[in-house]
Amino acid sequence: MNDKHLLKYAKLIVRTGVNIQKGQKLIISSPIECVDFTRMITEIAYKEGASDVIIDWKDDILSKIKYLNAPESSLDEFPKWKKAFYDSIIDEKSAFLSISASDPEIMNGVDQDRIAKAKKARIKGIKKFMENYMANRISWCVVSIPTKAWAKKVFPKISEDEAIEKLWDAIFKTVRGDREDPVAAWDEHKNELKKKIDFLAENNFKYLYYKNSKGTDLKIELPENHVWFGGSEYTPEGLEFIANMPTEEVFTMPKKTGANGTVVSSKPLNYNGNLIEEFTITFKEGKVIDYNAKKGFETLKSLLELDEGSKYLGEVALVPFDSPISNSGIMFYNTLFDENASCHLAFGKAYPTCIKNGENMSKEELEKAGVNNSINHVDFMIGTEDLSIIGVTQEGKEIPVFVDGNFAN
Repeated sequence: MNDKHLLKYAKLIVRTGVNIQKGQKLIISSPIECVDFTRMITEIAYKEGASDVIIDWKDDILSKIKYLNAPESSLDEFPKWKKAFYDSIIDEKSAFLSISASDPEIMNGVDQDRIAKAKKARIKGIKKFMENYMANRISWCVVSIPTKAWAKKVFPKISEDEAIEKLWDAIFKTVRGDREDPVAAWDEHKNELKKKIDFLAENNFKYLYYKNSKGTDLKIELPENHVWFGGSEYTPEGLEFIANMPTEEVFTMPKKTGANGTVVSSKPLNYNGNLIEEFTITFKEGKVIDYNAKKGFETLKSLLELDEGSKYLGEVALVPFDSPISNSGIMFYNTLFDENASCHLAFGKAYPTCIKNGENMSKEELEKAGVNNSINHVDFMIGTEDLSIIGVTQEGKEIPVFVDGNFAN
């Protein structure tokens, strides 16, 4: 790997991603395979003024051992000390960094019901954290670096060392870490995304119609007072941060009952360490009423049955087909990257910030406004090179948003 790019990337994450402030704590959720990079981030964070850096280590192999061997009752439990830990992140307004890097098929052979049980327990245990995290009450960022199993999945025909090197190169390019001045490159990128946001906000679309040759034929209603985001986001105190690195999307929420029609996936979805491929979803009044998958049907079923809100959509995201990650031609098998190569939707919880004043609304007010709630939030990719999206204004005027997979203007 290029050490110069690596250092630039680490500094970019700390300074621009989570935008650490002097005297602030940084919490890092990291796979144990990423220890060297996590140490580099830690050192930079301290040099930038962090008061403390605390690591929450993850080990997918240990998780798999538990799913395969632990008593059923243990899967319904979430440790009280860990709940207190996550609650403290919100109470202390710490910055939160998540390193997303795992074997896309690590959980092959594991009973999906057991994974779902453990996931439900965990999400309920960190409910306070997730509600505040999704309302941007703390600065947060999701990034990634190569691991051996992931790199070999992406580049199976070359050696392990070559695969890791090639994946590093791809990541540096997608996060602009290979630029002379990555911060300036991100400023320019944010400005370009803002132009798209302004176009969407000015037209205040009531509906978006999606259609392509794969079989997608879907109408999505957007709620009143919906808000588009992209690039950077802000805490209530006005602290700017980048939630995802890389990011190429502009996004908002759909009305909970507003999806009608069929959508066909354009890329595999990695969910709970299993791949779901070539799947089709049919909606009526917002709810999934039919679905199938060429591979991973049971995993898709587990996703949709996690709770009632998982059967509804929580996000609408627009990404041009002609974008850096898409043009790389790489299938990353990692949603952080694949969602930024393709228009996508998300099953489950909507970000409350995507509706005006939503971060200050009660659960009942959000529901009344058409905002979906769930313990889940899972993005899946639907963009293609021939995707057409027509926006319909409040007055009924039809305006092309996407033509042949890209923004119409």
